[in-house]
Amino acid sequence: MAAPGVLLLLIHGCAVLAVELSTSNQNPVVEEYQSVELSCIIKSTTTNDPRIEWKKIRNDETSYVYFDNTIQGDLKGRAKIQSKSSLVILNTSRSDNGKYRCEVAAVDDSKKIDEINIFLTVKVKPVAPKCTVPKSVPVGKSAALHCQENEGYPSSLYSWYRNSDPLPNDSKTNPKFLNSSFTLDPKTGTLTFSAVSKGDMGRYYCIASNDAGSAKCDEQVLEVYDLNIGGIVGGILVVVLVLSLITAGICCAYRKGYFASNSRSTGQSFKNPGKPEGVNYLRTNDEVKRHLQSRLREEEAMRI
Repeated sequence: MAAPGVLLLLIHGCAVLAVELSTSNQNPVVEEYQSVELSCIIKSTTTNDPRIEWKKIRNDETSYVYFDNTIQGDLKGRAKIQSKSSLVILNTSRSDNGKYRCEVAAVDDSKKIDEINIFLTVKVKPVAPKCTVPKSVPVGKSAALHCQENEGYPSSLYSWYRNSDPLPNDSKTNPKFLNSSFTLDPKTGTLTFSAVSKGDMGRYYCIASNDAGSAKCDEQVLEVYDLNIGGIVGGILVVVLVLSLITAGICCAYRKGYFASNSRSTGQSFKNPGKPEGVNYLRTNDEVKRHLQSRLREEEAMRI
């Protein structure tokens, strides 16, 4: 009979001693800031003082947590070894999420090394989500309400409320909301209206929740107003009428000469002067004769 706590492997009829590990909880879950034990139990070994190591594997990177009888890395000062080989984290943080490996080396055993993996989940309560609600939307138009927070772990799921009434994921699945046309994606937190109606007006808020707790955003009011088609058409007609009157007035002013050049307003003619200064023209014989007769009459008048 094998001694208690010693594993015997039969190989070709011979008993072979081997180190073997087990755990009481391979998937521990804890809320942030609480303590948790990562159980690593040595079921069998003949080595009096086996070497114990803990490693953390996250994002394909491996780092030491416990090595050479010392807590390592960011767990230093907030973790300890308990019951010879189990790791206790006294004040868990969201950064502690990941896979941990307990490795035991027993040099006096035939099978000298064994290991076991522990998967730790640290739950983080959501913070108040950021909500976006349009202030006003015309009847018949589409609209989207957004809700998001990035602190909670596991990832939060979202629910929307109108006037303190919870909204279903699809308005058509609840007789109370048959006059609405919205759908809700609880993973993204987006509440989408394909065509807003008057009944959709109200006070909206969102709650983000996971296994660690929940948080809500402040209420925001969504207003829905009628789109006045008649008023819009009437306004367009008024603008067209005003532009027509302005155009007619400008044309009339042009016809009456109100937009003529400044030379006409000062009394100057657009006709070329008869004889610009410094320019001599050739005179005909009749012009010379008339000029001489005019001079003679002026001289005779002066003698008298």
